[in-house]
Amino acid sequence: MSAIELNGVSVRVGERSLLESVDLSVPEGAHLLLVGPSGCGKTTLLRVIAGLAAPAAGRVSLFGALASEGHRVVMAPEKRGIGMLFQGGALWPHLNARKQLEFVLDCCGTPRAQWKERVAELLEWVELPGYQERMPATLSGGEAQRLALARAIASSPRLLLLDEPLGPLDEELRGALLVKLHELHQRLRLTVIHVTHAPLEAREFATRTVRLRAGRIVDDTRNDGARA
Repeated sequence: MSAIELNGVSVRVGERSLLESVDLSVPEGAHLLLVGPSGCGKTTLLRVIAGLAAPAAGRVSLFGALASEGHRVVMAPEKRGIGMLFQGGALWPHLNARKQLEFVLDCCGTPRAQWKERVAELLEWVELPGYQERMPATLSGGEAQRLALARAIASSPRLLLLDEPLGPLDEELRGALLVKLHELHQRLRLTVIHVTHAPLEAREFATRTVRLRAGRIVDDTRNDGARA
């Protein structure tokens, strides 16, 4: 089954076209790199998949179910089984690590009796054991981004959308986070769409690279050498 099917998806703001007749099929378990120059529509495409932007035309289906058709929203964003990780993490500055994760667990209906164990499990997965009471301002850049990753997967999503998650990190931290993303991709059997300006860094982990230009797909290359 395909995790994502986009058919003729177009997005416009006034007279400006952000995406134009995009067709894209992503199988379950893929790790797809989405690349292209600034302003080409990469983030807009993620927002359409997540249900945060409505296409002017076209259909979006997720795991075989219609999510949107043109402006008609069929599946609400919170029902799409999606986790998102943004550049800089976008952590809530007033919540410690435990409360960042508990907020998501509460929203996705995890019984309160399971929260403590689940928070500990998530922090262990991202190599932040014992960080439950740490505030975002006390974390390094790499720690903050790993906590943001734990928050993105706290709801047990089937699909993970990454919008330049490595941007604010130095070379060593980028490499470490890429390895962690790959480990979680394999462990949780996630489908990953990864927007990046540095595709060479992530290519050994990705199964496919799609290039956008001016809102259109101009290249779609499968990577047979991706790390298993």
